[in-house]
Amino acid sequence: MKTNSAPVMPGVNDPCWCGSGQKYKRCHKARDEQQKQPAQNQAQPITPGRVSPMRTVPEHIPRPEYAVSGRPTSRPLPPPMNQEQLARMKKSCAAAALVLESMGKLVRPGITTDEIDAATHAAYIAFGGFPSTLNYHGFPKSLCTSVNEVVCHGIPDDRALQDGDIVNLDVTIFLHGMHGDTNATFECGKVDELSKKLIRVTKECLDLGIAAVKPGRRFRDVGRAIAEHAHRYGFGVVRKYAGHGIGEIFHAPIYVPHWDDPDASHVIEPGMIFTIEPMLNLGTDDVREWDDGWTVVTADGKRSAQFEHTVHVTESGAEVLTVPDRSKL
Repeated sequence: MKTNSAPVMPGVNDPCWCGSGQKYKRCHKARDEQQKQPAQNQAQPITPGRVSPMRTVPEHIPRPEYAVSGRPTSRPLPPPMNQEQLARMKKSCAAAALVLESMGKLVRPGITTDEIDAATHAAYIAFGGFPSTLNYHGFPKSLCTSVNEVVCHGIPDDRALQDGDIVNLDVTIFLHGMHGDTNATFECGKVDELSKKLIRVTKECLDLGIAAVKPGRRFRDVGRAIAEHAHRYGFGVVRKYAGHGIGEIFHAPIYVPHWDDPDASHVIEPGMIFTIEPMLNLGTDDVREWDDGWTVVTADGKRSAQFEHTVHVTESGAEVLTVPDRSKL
């Protein structure tokens, strides 16, 4: 006879149920306890708004290969950049960081994500750059705006941000023949303490992931550093999406997980350039996709946050390229 009794959790010093090999108290205990608690200040679920027509880019702006067709060409990982290429990459990344910094200041109750998209689009063009996301596999906008339970790839629309929302702005610019990619999660008005904690811990996870980048280490080490910190606070780490190589190609074949993935055994080498972009959820790490084919939300409707930098591997560690420094332009 079937019963509805809850599964028995392991003891605090027993191996965690997830198979990580860590003690339960150091892995999923805090998260499991948090999920038993009622949601705090749970906002109404995000629903799709009206999406305005795709914005145009002046003809004189250089554009990536997929700008018209929407179909990027699959290419192998290119060799390490020479000094001239790296200089162009640093300029693109600095521009992306400056755009993100300025767009974050626009976040306030009442502004629509479409208005932020329009301002971002204009900022790219002012730098002489092309919005990397625009028509990438058909994506209709110039940045991704992911609000509350939206994990990533949110499409800007006419929904106005509400007091207490959190919103991730994912900025990528194609400039000087290179893609510069960065994102951050911002508070909108007065945000509850749990959401603030989620944002803070996600940023700490990014910093720890960057600190784990050393030549000779493996990409698994980056994910382990992120996941251990996230699980300490009971947050889920999204596994469906990972960091990636970047440069002349928007998404180059380097795989950077944000969890301890045994398959991520490739060795980190000097000259590599890739993104680290952990996504942390208040609850489950499971996600689902809207019918629009882009918007990814948490499976349980709880909030998600993300931060991202593009990094360059040096002989001693990671150089963060997406820093808002006009002297780099």
